[in-house]
Amino acid sequence: MDTAISERLSAELRVPFPSAWEAEVAYNSLSVDKEPKRGHVHRDLSLDGNIMQVCFQASEARTLRVSINSFFEHLKLVCETIDQFRPL
Repeated sequence: MDTAISERLSAELRVPFPSAWEAEVAYNSLSVDKEPKRGHVHRDLSLDGNIMQVCFQASEARTLRVSINSFFEHLKLVCETIDQFRPL
């Protein structure tokens, strides 16, 4: 199924962190995990100071929802890891 860009669904998230360092650690951890090609989801991450911006595009609402849920699960793990190993 070839879906035109105009028919794609999208969602944008802005995730604030206490510092630019934490945002960069999260960005570096999450940017290496690419979306599976079979899901037809495209995800872009970017940094703006202590804000990580995430843009999702998908051809179906279900795949968009699954991708966002998976992202939040990974983000939660990254944040917990940062809390455990944060420099004093």
